[in-house]
Amino acid sequence: MSKKNFALIGAAGYIAPRHMKAIADNGHNLSAAFDPHDCVGVLDNYFPQASFFTEFERFDRHVDKVRREGSGIDYVSVCSPNYMHDAHIRFGLRNNANVICEKPMVLNPWNLDALETIEAESDHKLYNILQLRLHPAIQQLKQEVERGDKDKIYDINLTYITGRGHWYHASWKGNIQKSGGVVTNIGIHFFDVLLWVFGPVQKSIVHLHNHDRAAGFLQLRQANIRWFLSINADLIPEKVQNKRVYRSLQFNEKPFDFSEGFDDLHTKSYEDILQGRGFYLDDCRPSIELVYQIRNSQLSALSGEFHPLAGKPLSPHPFSSRT
Repeated sequence: MSKKNFALIGAAGYIAPRHMKAIADNGHNLSAAFDPHDCVGVLDNYFPQASFFTEFERFDRHVDKVRREGSGIDYVSVCSPNYMHDAHIRFGLRNNANVICEKPMVLNPWNLDALETIEAESDHKLYNILQLRLHPAIQQLKQEVERGDKDKIYDINLTYITGRGHWYHASWKGNIQKSGGVVTNIGIHFFDVLLWVFGPVQKSIVHLHNHDRAAGFLQLRQANIRWFLSINADLIPEKVQNKRVYRSLQFNEKPFDFSEGFDDLHTKSYEDILQGRGFYLDDCRPSIELVYQIRNSQLSALSGEFHPLAGKPLSPHPFSSRT
C-alpha cells in the first residue's frame, strides 16, 4: 500500500495523540494539522515535519493548495469538539478526502442524513471510530450471544465513572449544546457496543441526567440494562478509590472483564479503514439516535428497574455559587 497523506483537525485535544500514533503505526504520513490552540508539542513524537496551523483559514488554503498541486490529502482525521464534527467532516469530503471522525460523529440524528447526501456526492468515504467493537473481549461476547439462544434476555448492570476536574465544566465539554452532555461525551461508545451486541432499543427510561452523571434503564432485543455514567470521581467505590476510572459490566450477575486491551484500538481501527473495512455512517446511527433520545427525555421516578447508584445524593454544579 502506498503511503497516504493525512490532515488532522483538533491536534491539541485529548484524543488526537491516539490518531497520530495510529497514522504512524500504520506507516503513513501526517501532512498538516490544525488547532486554534498551539499546545501541540506531541507532534514531535510522531510527525515533527507536519505543517501546523492555528487559523482555520490558513489550514483551508494549505489543503486546497496541495490538492491543486496534485499531492493532496487522502484522509482528514477529525478530533475536534463534538459540535464541530459536522462542519469538519464536510470540509474533508469537499476537499476530495476520505474522513475518519471520532465519536460521536454528530450530535443530532438529522445531521447524519445530510452527511449521507454529501458523502454520496463526494465519491469519498466517511468512517467513524468505534474502537470498542474491536476489543477482543467484546468481540467474543458478541459471538457468544449470536451463537446462543435467540430468545434469551441477558441482565446487565453498566457502571462507568471517569473522574473529571472543574476544568471540564468550564470547557466545551461542560456545555450540553456543544458536547451532548455526559451521556454523549463519555457514554456513546458503551451504548454503541451494547446495541451492536444485544440488538435495537425496545424501551428506554431515563432516571437521572445532570451536569456530572446520568442513569437509566434500557430494554434491548436481548438485554435489560441498568446503566450509570458519571464524571464525579467521588462515586468510585472505595476499594478502587485511588483510581480515576471505574468500569464495571455485570453480566447475568457475573463481572465481565474488559479493563485491559484498550491501548492499540485506534491503531487497529485505522488499519481496518486503510484495508477497506472500518465502520461507516450507518454503523453509528443507532447510538446517535439513542443518546439524542436520552438527552431529550423527561426523567422518570426511581421505581422498577434502576441502577443502584441512581439514588446517590446529587452534587451541586461547581460553578453554581458564582456571582
